[in-house]
Amino acid sequence: MDMNIRPAPTLHASLPSVAEDPRWTRIVTRDKSADGRFWYSVSTTGIYCRPSYPSRTANPKNVALHDTLESARATGFRPCRRCNPDGPSLACENAALIARACRLIEESEEEPSLEELAATVGRSPSYFHRVFKTSTGLTPKAYAAGHRARKVREGLETGTSVTEAMYDAGFNSSSRFYEKSTGMLGMTPTQYRAGGANEEIKFAVGQTTLGAILVASSTKGVASILLGDDPDELVRDLQDRFPKARLIGMDREYEALIARVCGFVESPGIGLDLPLDVRGTAFQRRVWQALQEIPVGERVSYAQIARRIGAPSAARAVAGSCAANTIAVAIPCHRVVRNDGALSGYAWGVDRKRSLLDREAPRTA
Repeated sequence: MDMNIRPAPTLHASLPSVAEDPRWTRIVTRDKSADGRFWYSVSTTGIYCRPSYPSRTANPKNVALHDTLESARATGFRPCRRCNPDGPSLACENAALIARACRLIEESEEEPSLEELAATVGRSPSYFHRVFKTSTGLTPKAYAAGHRARKVREGLETGTSVTEAMYDAGFNSSSRFYEKSTGMLGMTPTQYRAGGANEEIKFAVGQTTLGAILVASSTKGVASILLGDDPDELVRDLQDRFPKARLIGMDREYEALIARVCGFVESPGIGLDLPLDVRGTAFQRRVWQALQEIPVGERVSYAQIARRIGAPSAARAVAGSCAANTIAVAIPCHRVVRNDGALSGYAWGVDRKRSLLDREAPRTA
């Protein structure tokens, strides 16, 4: 008898109830958050895998669940070559890769090209671009632009001259800087440094069943949508946000815009697609972009948003970005709730948040 031949392990015969284990659902749904929490092996293929492995679902009768990697190895099966259960998951590898790329963008004097970034992390440009966008919600170019904008804002806010702020942010020519500066800041650098002096902000106040609403726009797009009880208080809030801007009251053309916003508040199903003048840090812009991708009627948690932007440990920072949002309903921070589904704080009142969510909830016949 050939002593090198050993019978296949028969560990699964005593485990007929795998399909009833809650962990089986996580395997079927390829839950990436389950990686590292348990492993599973399949007797018919002789391999063990991580829960997120995107394979054809195995027959649960042939599956065993393992609380530890040592237990999975003890089956005598080989590790899956595609999902690499013995090492870091693909999601972890990509997170480390993206973190490295972000550091490179932030530390470079000039904006690195897509090809340079991809070569640095050892991936093809197309694969790197796709993974970066999936992880951060931004393209590498948009992330670099957001980082530069933050550097420019920080420099101008601390009293640095426009020229110094320009070079500190990595612009090596003034023509290139001034070409992009208004788009980054929503105004000229000199105006920004002076606190928005001479910037024109159009605004109008309307009334909804949730109370007063103020909509304000720069030349770039809607810069604020504020909710409240007192219209005068909303106007004072706008003045505080743009202390040196020139505020221009409602004209007939602007009436149509505020009517669209009021209509959306009353009937969210009609949708709301507006040009926005989003002013914030690169991280805040990532969060706010993720919020805009939440469909009407859906609720997500702060932790889910953190994972969607590639920062799974930043749920608290996500909550802070939601609180800093000044464009209500168009950037729907009201759709973000706690992990247990409970409503958390809302800049314009939890009662309004509840009302907005109730209006967006799917209706059953």
